[in-house]
Formats: sequence, C-alpha cells, structure tokens
Amino acid sequence: MAPHTPVTIIGGGIAGCECALQLATRGIPVTLLEMRPTVMGPAHRTDHLGELVCSNSFKGTDPTSATGTLKSELERLGSHVMRAARTCAVPAGAALAVDRECFARSLTESVGAHPLIEVVREEATSIPDGDVVVATGPLTSPGFERALTDLIGEKRLAFWDAAAPIVDAATIDRSVVFAASRYEKGGGADYLNCPMDRETYERFISELVTARRVTLKEFETADLFQACQPIEEVARTGLDAPRYGALKPVGLNDPRTGERPWAVVQLRPENRALTAYNLVGFQTNLTFSEQRRVFSSIPGLRDAEFLRYGVMHRNTFIDAPRLLDATLALHGDPRVRFAGQITGTEGYLEAAAGGLLTALGLIAERTGSRQPVLPPTTALGALIAYATDSQTTRYQPMHVNWGLVPPLEPPVRGKRARYVAYASRAAADLGEYLASTDSPPHEPCSERSGHAD
Repeated sequence: MAPHTPVTIIGGGIAGCECALQLATRGIPVTLLEMRPTVMGPAHRTDHLGELVCSNSFKGTDPTSATGTLKSELERLGSHVMRAARTCAVPAGAALAVDRECFARSLTESVGAHPLIEVVREEATSIPDGDVVVATGPLTSPGFERALTDLIGEKRLAFWDAAAPIVDAATIDRSVVFAASRYEKGGGADYLNCPMDRETYERFISELVTARRVTLKEFETADLFQACQPIEEVARTGLDAPRYGALKPVGLNDPRTGERPWAVVQLRPENRALTAYNLVGFQTNLTFSEQRRVFSSIPGLRDAEFLRYGVMHRNTFIDAPRLLDATLALHGDPRVRFAGQITGTEGYLEAAAGGLLTALGLIAERTGSRQPVLPPTTALGALIAYATDSQTTRYQPMHVNWGLVPPLEPPVRGKRARYVAYASRAAADLGEYLASTDSPPHEPCSERSGHAD
C-alpha cells in the first residue's frame, strides 16, 4: 500500500482516536468513520469522540501494578489518550480518573483539528477497500455486525456489561458521608463514603436481590464479564459477597465514630468541578424506578438526585486468538486490523494501547520496517500475547494484569517484591525494544503538524 493512501478507521472511540492520531502525526492520512450522531449506540449520550460510557476511572497509578506499568508504557510510546487523560484528571485517590466531558472534548478537538484526519459521521455497513482498522468497540452496531460476521464467520462472542449510576453532588447528605481514600492513598480524601452498620447493610442487600430488573433472564456467571458484574448479581452469590468486593470497608474509618463501618459504598468524582459522583462498583440491571428506590436507601443518598441511572447492554468481541496475529491483523486478510475492546482486551487504556499498536503495525508496513511485537514481559506485550495466543481456550475479555507475564527467573518471593520485579523488568525490556525499533514513539505535542517524522 502506498505510504499516503488513506487508512479507514471504523469507530471513533478511544482505540480509534489513538490509532488515527498516531497515523496522522506520521503523515499517513486517515478517514475516521463514526456513526454518531446519525446512529446512536445504546449507552452513548453524545456525539463526542472517545466518549466514556461506563466508569470514568482509568484504574490505579501504582507504578508496580500492571495497570500503573501500562500507563507508563503508553506514555513512553507517545499515547495521545494518556495525554488527554492526564490533562482531564480528577481527584481519585490512587487511581487515574477523568472528567469525562473534558476527556471526550479533548480527543474530539485533537482529531477534528488534524489536517490529515477526515471524520465522516455515518454508520459503516461493509468493510471498505484498502487498509482498514476495526475499532468499533464493545457497542458494535447491528449494521456493522453483519459485515463483521461476513468477514470472520460466526466466530464471535458476546457478554453483558453494565454501567453505574451517577448522582448530583449537591444532593448528597454530607452530614452522613465522609471523605476519605482507602489507607489515605492519593489525595487522602478523594472519595465520598457512605457508611453502613450491619443491620443497614443486610437490609440493603435484601432489597437489592429482590428488586425488579430490566430483564428477567437469570444470568449465569459465564454470561457476565467478571469486572462488570451488576451489583445485584454479585449480591446473589452470597450475603457478604458485596462486602468483600465493591462495598469492602477495609482502609476506611468513619471519623464520627473512629471505627471501621460494617460496609461502605464509595462515591467517586465524575468531573473536576466535583459536581457529580458515581457509585463505585454499582453497575446494575435494575429498572430505573428500582434504582431510585433501592439506592436511595444507602446512607447519605436518601435525597440524592440521579443524573444518570445505571444501564446494561450487550457487548461484542471477536475470538481474537483464532482470528488475529501478534500485530492484531486478521489471518487471511491482513489489510484488516482490529483495535480496542472489539478484540477482547477489556479496559480504557487497554483499548488505547490496541489502537496505538495497530497504528505502529500499519506504519511499519508502509515504511518496510519490522512489525511491532512488544516483549511479553511488558504489560502491553503480555496482554496482546494473551489475546492472540491460539492456545488460549474459552477466551474471555481480559484487563492487563501480572498473571499474563512470564514468571521471573529466579523466582521472587512475596507479592509486593514480585510486582516490583515485574515492573522493573517490563521497564527495562521496553527500553531495549524502543532502542532497537525502526519506528520510535512520536511526541503527541506535534500532532497538528500533518508531517511525517
């Protein structure tokens, strides 16, 4: 393919935006197809590129964690999404969370302003000619799903995902909730915490598991991605299950009593103005009226105004281990590449990483350079190796985690020491990779130049 032949990217989410900006900043023109607002997805609310439809959290920043390491790797690789996330960050303790409006607006403006990116607002219903990147995400439209099925056959899977409610900060009872982060991490008081005693907790769980749901289907565990289990489904597995999950009180003491509550519902800022908070871990499939009734029984939320109720929707991803090579190109038709959550790499920054890697693969192909296959000891390299390993069975969506990397030699005892060693090895191996690559990372600050390096 000629170096200046446009690449078509289908989908203007996080992966699509990252891929488009990476290509354009290296002089490769892009046609970005985004169906909104002509066709709206079931969970989208705006026509912004890079809109976050679930949580506003990009997870932890601990540099020894897999998620923290992935953030470092993305920044070293010149990620535009990471730059937008840092710019639009809100207080979130030891996590990186963003003002979702600021974040989406930042990506929309960056993509829209680049002279080598043409944004076309229409639904894709077929696979175009030429180089194509499919970045339709987990909310792939029915029209494009048909084209996807024609391309790859019936080898695609689906799971159900759920988003948490958001409440108006002004309607939270501050005489009941207290501000604190677990173990005083990050800012020390970035979350609002709704404390529950044992009686209140057990009454809440009883109401939660008997509340009306949008669908009467009894979901089996395999039908639901573990990280996005609706809170009522978690509660169905056992009375104390939420108390050992999203409602765990560890690391939190109520300053009014000086003691740790029986359970805690945490509220995380949605924006930098701190005018809205989401209920952490409260993805749900309850009807809107039941959400209002049940969640208002949480201490501090009796008079809360819900700015958005939780929603549940069908997510789609392909059987990547059987369909994709290590550069996320399709076996049998390598002109088509995939990026983001459509590949089963679950998570915002994992999606950005897929978009970045796909762009680097296209750049290498156009320039005759070596294809980018990151070391499996890096967080990103391990995730992609898992997603494209033909030996992977019962493929399910996966977040980046240290369980995906090769073991340490010699072994390191103790989880903390082991994580430090994983992170150190990943940083060193990425450094060696970058020193040897033919396509060095591009600084995001020059994204509007429209010229190749």
